Amino acid sequence: MKRLLLITLSLLSSGPVYAEWVAIEKEYQSPGLQTVYIDPDTIRREGNLVTIWQLTDYVWMQGNAGFGRFGLDPSRFSSTKTHKQFDCVNKRLRLLAYAEFLRHMGTGRRNDGYVDKDNWLPVEPESINQALWKVACSKP
Repeated sequence: MKRLLLITLSLLSSGPVYAEWVAIEKEYQSPGLQTVYIDPDTIRREGNLVTIWQLTDYVWMQGNAGFGRFGLDPSRFSSTKTHKQFDCVNKRLRLLAYAEFLRHMGTGRRNDGYVDKDNWLPVEPESINQALWKVACSKP
Protein backbone atom coordinates (compact mmCIF):
# COMPACT_ATOMS: atom_id res chain seq x y z
CA MET A 1 0.00 0.00 0.00
CA LYS A 2 2.83 2.41 0.88
CA ARG A 3 4.52 1.65 -2.43
CA LEU A 4 1.33 2.44 -4.37
CA LEU A 5 0.94 5.70 -2.44
CA LEU A 6 4.57 6.70 -3.16
CA ILE A 7 4.21 5.90 -6.86
CA THR A 8 0.98 7.89 -7.07
CA LEU A 9 2.50 10.87 -5.26
CA SER A 10 5.58 10.88 -7.47
CA LEU A 11 3.43 10.82 -10.62
CA LEU A 12 1.22 13.64 -9.36
CA SER A 13 4.13 15.81 -8.25
CA SER A 14 6.05 15.70 -11.52
CA GLY A 15 5.57 18.78 -13.66
CA PRO A 16 4.63 18.90 -17.32
CA VAL A 17 7.11 17.46 -19.80
CA TYR A 18 8.06 19.72 -22.71
CA ALA A 19 9.93 18.91 -25.86
CA GLU A 20 13.44 20.34 -26.02
CA TRP A 21 12.36 23.61 -27.56
CA VAL A 22 15.20 25.94 -28.57
CA ALA A 23 14.61 29.63 -29.33
CA ILE A 24 15.59 30.74 -32.84
CA GLU A 25 18.13 33.54 -33.35
CA LYS A 26 17.28 36.78 -31.53
CA GLU A 27 17.42 38.84 -34.73
CA TYR A 28 14.29 37.03 -35.95
CA GLN A 29 12.34 37.32 -32.69
CA SER A 30 9.70 39.91 -31.80
CA PRO A 31 10.75 40.90 -28.26
CA GLY A 32 7.81 41.61 -25.98
CA LEU A 33 5.34 39.97 -28.38
CA GLN A 34 6.33 36.34 -28.91
CA THR A 35 9.15 33.84 -28.81
CA VAL A 36 9.61 31.31 -31.62
CA TYR A 37 11.17 27.94 -30.88
CA ILE A 38 12.09 24.80 -32.78
CA ASP A 39 12.59 21.24 -31.59
CA PRO A 40 15.90 20.16 -33.21
CA ASP A 41 15.09 16.50 -32.57
CA THR A 42 12.12 16.73 -34.99
CA ILE A 43 14.15 17.83 -38.03
CA ARG A 44 13.74 15.18 -40.72
CA ARG A 45 15.40 15.27 -44.14
CA GLU A 46 14.34 13.44 -47.30
CA GLY A 47 16.51 14.64 -50.16
CA ASN A 48 15.98 18.39 -50.56
CA LEU A 49 12.86 18.39 -48.35
CA VAL A 50 13.14 18.97 -44.59
CA THR A 51 10.38 18.97 -41.99
CA ILE A 52 10.54 20.83 -38.67
CA TRP A 53 8.23 21.64 -35.75
CA GLN A 54 7.87 25.27 -34.68
CA LEU A 55 6.38 26.52 -31.41
CA THR A 56 5.31 30.15 -31.10
CA ASP A 57 4.68 31.30 -27.55
CA TYR A 58 2.87 34.65 -27.25
CA VAL A 59 3.30 37.09 -24.37
CA TRP A 60 -0.43 37.99 -24.50
CA MET A 61 -3.37 35.78 -25.36
CA GLN A 62 -4.29 35.91 -29.05
CA GLY A 63 -7.61 35.62 -30.88
CA ASN A 64 -11.02 37.15 -30.29
CA ALA A 65 -11.62 38.54 -26.82
CA GLY A 66 -14.68 37.46 -24.90
CA PHE A 67 -16.38 34.49 -23.40
CA GLY A 68 -18.33 31.72 -25.02
CA ARG A 69 -21.19 29.73 -23.60
CA PHE A 70 -18.86 27.57 -21.51
CA GLY A 71 -16.18 30.07 -20.48
CA LEU A 72 -13.24 31.58 -22.32
CA ASP A 73 -13.84 31.91 -26.06
CA PRO A 74 -12.44 28.77 -27.77
CA SER A 75 -10.75 30.93 -30.41
CA ARG A 76 -8.36 32.35 -27.77
CA PHE A 77 -4.83 30.93 -27.59
CA SER A 78 -1.44 31.58 -25.99
CA SER A 79 0.76 29.40 -28.20
CA THR A 80 0.80 27.58 -31.52
CA LYS A 81 2.61 24.57 -32.95
CA THR A 82 3.26 24.37 -36.67
CA HIS A 83 4.72 21.49 -38.67
CA LYS A 84 6.49 22.91 -41.72
CA GLN A 85 8.22 21.41 -44.71
CA PHE A 86 11.03 23.31 -46.42
CA ASP A 87 12.29 22.83 -49.96
CA CYS A 88 15.96 23.67 -49.40
CA VAL A 89 16.83 24.07 -53.09
CA ASN A 90 13.89 26.25 -54.16
CA LYS A 91 13.77 28.15 -50.81
CA ARG A 92 10.07 27.63 -50.21
CA LEU A 93 7.85 26.09 -47.53
CA ARG A 94 4.44 24.62 -46.91
CA LEU A 95 2.42 23.95 -43.77
CA LEU A 96 1.74 20.34 -42.86
CA ALA A 97 -0.11 20.89 -39.56
CA TYR A 98 -1.16 23.79 -37.34
CA ALA A 99 -2.67 23.88 -33.85
CA GLU A 100 -3.49 26.59 -31.34
CA PHE A 101 -3.18 25.99 -27.58
CA LEU A 102 -4.95 27.77 -24.74
CA ARG A 103 -1.85 27.84 -22.55
CA HIS A 104 1.80 28.68 -23.08
CA MET A 105 4.40 26.32 -24.60
CA GLY A 106 1.86 24.20 -26.48
CA THR A 107 -0.21 23.12 -23.48
CA GLY A 108 -3.87 23.26 -22.55
CA ARG A 109 -6.90 22.93 -24.81
CA ARG A 110 -5.93 22.33 -28.46
CA ASN A 111 -7.68 23.60 -31.59
CA ASP A 112 -6.41 22.24 -34.89
CA GLY A 113 -6.34 24.70 -37.75
CA TYR A 114 -6.95 24.18 -41.46
CA VAL A 115 -3.84 23.60 -43.57
CA ASP A 116 -3.57 23.65 -47.37
CA LYS A 117 -0.70 21.19 -47.82
CA ASP A 118 -0.52 21.85 -51.57
CA ASN A 119 0.23 25.57 -51.17
CA TRP A 120 3.98 26.31 -51.32
CA LEU A 121 5.11 29.74 -50.12
CA PRO A 122 8.41 31.55 -50.73
CA VAL A 123 10.77 31.98 -47.79
CA GLU A 124 10.77 35.75 -47.32
CA PRO A 125 14.08 37.47 -46.46
CA GLU A 126 14.55 38.50 -42.82
CA SER A 127 11.48 36.51 -41.71
CA ILE A 128 10.96 33.83 -39.09
CA ASN A 129 10.63 31.35 -41.94
CA GLN A 130 14.10 32.37 -43.19
CA ALA A 131 15.51 31.59 -39.74
CA LEU A 132 13.74 28.23 -39.75
CA TRP A 133 14.91 27.52 -43.32
CA LYS A 134 18.52 28.24 -42.29
CA VAL A 135 18.29 25.82 -39.36
CA ALA A 136 16.41 23.11 -41.26
CA CYS A 137 18.49 23.22 -44.42
CA SER A 138 21.88 23.51 -42.76
CA LYS A 139 21.49 20.25 -40.85
CA PRO A 140 23.01 17.35 -42.83
